[in-house]
Amino acid sequence: MQLTDHANPYSESQYKTLKYRHDFPERFGSLEDARAWCTQFFTWYNEEHRHSGIGLHTPYDVHFGLAEQLREMRADVLQAVYAKHPERFVRKPPEPPKVPAAAWINQPAPDGPLIPAQR
Repeated sequence: MQLTDHANPYSESQYKTLKYRHDFPERFGSLEDARAWCTQFFTWYNEEHRHSGIGLHTPYDVHFGLAEQLREMRADVLQAVYAKHPERFVRKPPEPPKVPAAAWINQPAPDGPLIPAQR
């Protein structure tokens, strides 16, 4: 993947996920077929697909401020499992991934060049 000052890493990541989906067709029959497939894909991508870069949450959860509450709920479940079966966790009690303050794919260097949106 070529990095340029105008690359959108989120779109590129999303496009890769789209292309490698098990149900991505070799060809679309029509523009309407492509739009219908993409509508379904983007709903799944934003509302169901859990992203490792945002603590295994969906973009929907993060955008609407639900991530921290869901993380606490996950922590409760993991704590209950640990209390019941501590032998399954040899290193330490499990905890859900933290929700990052910011999500980056290609974080720019602090002293690097400005991208067009920053100018």
